[in-house]
Amino acid sequence: MTQLVSPDSWQYRSLNAITPGLDALSDALAELVKEGHPVVAGSADLQYSNGLNRFADAYPERYIQFGISEQNMVSAAAGLATTGHMPFVATFASFLALLCCEQIRMDVAYSALPVRLIGHHTGISLGFYGTSHHATEDIGTMRSIANLTIISPADGPQLKAAIRASATWPEPIYFRIGRGRDPDIYAEGTPFKIGEAIEHGEGSELTIIACGMPVKSALDAAEVLRAEGRSVAVIDMATIKPLDRAAVLRAASRSKVLMTVEEHNILGGLGAAVAEVLADEGCGVRLVRHGIRDEYALIAPPTHLYREYGLDAEGVEAVARRALW
Repeated sequence: MTQLVSPDSWQYRSLNAITPGLDALSDALAELVKEGHPVVAGSADLQYSNGLNRFADAYPERYIQFGISEQNMVSAAAGLATTGHMPFVATFASFLALLCCEQIRMDVAYSALPVRLIGHHTGISLGFYGTSHHATEDIGTMRSIANLTIISPADGPQLKAAIRASATWPEPIYFRIGRGRDPDIYAEGTPFKIGEAIEHGEGSELTIIACGMPVKSALDAAEVLRAEGRSVAVIDMATIKPLDRAAVLRAASRSKVLMTVEEHNILGGLGAAVAEVLADEGCGVRLVRHGIRDEYALIAPPTHLYREYGLDAEGVEAVARRALW
């Protein structure tokens, strides 16, 4: 029989196994277990997409395969939390934040239960799967739910550090993470504090505030502009809620222009959160919001979509230049 599948074709398990940034999830959970934390994990039939297969192999008694029943998974996680467990449950961000919004609001956040919700392949990183799998509204949806913390790590090491930091955090958390293929920015073991932004330099002309995947693009764009003599800073706003208001106000006092970058609709996301701080405090600094401009993203490979929407380094640099001149 003729072999119809090319070795270069999209093969589900082999392709999704190449996600070093997501290995950090299982590694961090395994470390917490070894330290005595009552961690349990679950996924909605996507353990090979989020790396939790590694945790399941190491601790099968602590892993639950919920199948394609995301809402049930969230409610079950809330139940586990009431019995003293520390549940981490994961699925595609589009399903978790949107499909499970009611369960997150009523079962988890309203009850203030320490559930950790892992929304992976966020933004437009599931490019080929299209609108049903793109998550460009999840920050806005989750940010409006009381008692819910939102964290958007920029790389694998930061994800691992954030997971570890969550072990003592009293509120439920929505982790907004990518596809595990983003280059590392931070070294293993770099400290992470929930609610505290990471400031990369000071910029008298421009400060770029980013979260998640675009942080690397922002840093690369800033490096190019600095080489030309421009004064540009970058803030990694990994915690979107509670937002580090002090970091925003410091940037507003130093820079002529602020610019937010996010793999999300510019309505309701990081840019909106920063705008609210500036409005609350009466800051007159100019703010440029860069991201998906209130539309449904196209269907294409993720890297092509990043280029199309100006979320790669060149795109961020181009928007920054327009903001500066």
